[in-house]
Amino acid sequence: MIDVVSAEVRSRMMAGIRGKNTKPEITVRRYLHSLGYRYRLHKKDLPGRPDLVLAKHKVVIFVHGCFWHCHQGCFYSRIPKTRQAFWSDKLGRNVVRDEHQIKQLCALGWRVIVVWECGVKHCFDSAFCLSEMISSSHEQVESWPLYPPRKGQV
Repeated sequence: MIDVVSAEVRSRMMAGIRGKNTKPEITVRRYLHSLGYRYRLHKKDLPGRPDLVLAKHKVVIFVHGCFWHCHQGCFYSRIPKTRQAFWSDKLGRNVVRDEHQIKQLCALGWRVIVVWECGVKHCFDSAFCLSEMISSSHEQVESWPLYPPRKGQV
């Protein structure tokens, strides 16, 4: 299939995709700040440079884009129809890297919370459980939402 935009326009569009300070990340930060949580951003001395670091609670939070981090079962996480081998290889490496960084953080004694983009976009009214995840110490690694929203729920 032929691209509908020129190579220069496509390059500019792809260059505009940010790795930090994304809209879902800022939404989570504002919410946690409104609850009184204080955090550091993108700490370079921790594996994976977590999006938020709550040192007082020994918790790190990653706000993952469903496409880039292959959120299982999520409708945002589909492999593009063009260059499928390239995309599945690239996104597969992202998943392996994420798993490795989470294991490193757990070995250092940090608890890890992964917040998915689809939850921020479509289920944020149930985000109160993030506060419970931060204050509880039951699980080493937690994910929110537990199940991605279905296409009909959006």
